[in-house]
Amino acid sequence: MDDTARRLLQRLVRRIPSHLLRPTLEKWGRLKRTQLDSVDFSQSKYSLTEKLLSVCEENGSSIKHITELELLYVIDNPGVGKWHAYQFVDPEDDAHTLELMQFKEQFKSHLTELVQNVSIKMKKHTDEAVWIRLAWGQSFSPPNHFKPTYVVHHLQSPYVFMTSMNSKHRLLLSQALVLATRHQAVKNANLSGKLNAIRDLLMRQYEHVFPSKFPSNISENNENTKNPNIEQEQEKQSSNRLQMACEAFGGGKLPEIQSGVYNLETKFRGHAKNMEERGGPFKCVVTFSGTNILESLRSCASLGIASTPVTPVLSSIPRKGRNYFLITDNNPGSSQTQQQQQ
Repeated sequence: MDDTARRLLQRLVRRIPSHLLRPTLEKWGRLKRTQLDSVDFSQSKYSLTEKLLSVCEENGSSIKHITELELLYVIDNPGVGKWHAYQFVDPEDDAHTLELMQFKEQFKSHLTELVQNVSIKMKKHTDEAVWIRLAWGQSFSPPNHFKPTYVVHHLQSPYVFMTSMNSKHRLLLSQALVLATRHQAVKNANLSGKLNAIRDLLMRQYEHVFPSKFPSNISENNENTKNPNIEQEQEKQSSNRLQMACEAFGGGKLPEIQSGVYNLETKFRGHAKNMEERGGPFKCVVTFSGTNILESLRSCASLGIASTPVTPVLSSIPRKGRNYFLITDNNPGSSQTQQQQQ
């Protein structure tokens, strides 16, 4: 093992929780059964790291093998870190016929033409998603495996998800992805957060509730609305609020979106002379944050804390599949969105 492989393995072992080490190593499949059984996973991380370094040295593990181990861990634990969503636009006529091997070959070919030193590791997951690990290098320096970029793309879907990277690498990656997926361009979807949450939101993988004149079914499924002491009129209002809240945000378990950002740019309206002379619009940023803001907003609406019907400013998060908005005076009543700066 070279120094880079040793350091990367050290950092990876310290990063993986002790109870996940053995199953991750078993899935990796690079250790013999006797070697795996010789490791005491109840030891301290320092002792575990030294033991695994010794075993991997014995096996002659390379940086290629260690990055494979890291990719396996990230695939099984995608909730770590912040992800950003992008959307492909203007597909070519044969984009829907793209197969995995074609995508792999074309992506690697296009990216290596654009970047001289780049390490590419690709793996198809059980949910049909293609996972890509990229380590970027410079013209005269090898790939930096300590600051990798991760990309997830479901073939035949218009979305791709990426971790943070600098603007130069994002541009080069976008070009390679557009060519490999047979599209004309890719745009920022203005949605970021945990991978599973933003993926479920964009791909509509949660329960939708449609307008209905009979909201009682929703009321019966929500124990918080049951109260035999509530008068009939109050119970009806409560059921209506719950129905409208679920129509706006969805029913059942919602994607764990952790933030919603509204960037307001508006002119001053008043009679203060010094304020009227101020040039340009007033700018204000309003941020909602929490473990699951969609759940929180739905609860506020269903309990009467927020007004119903729910304002489009809030319901636009699930309806438009984004959590960054720019609201201006140009078109009252609607929100205009600009690309999110990362």
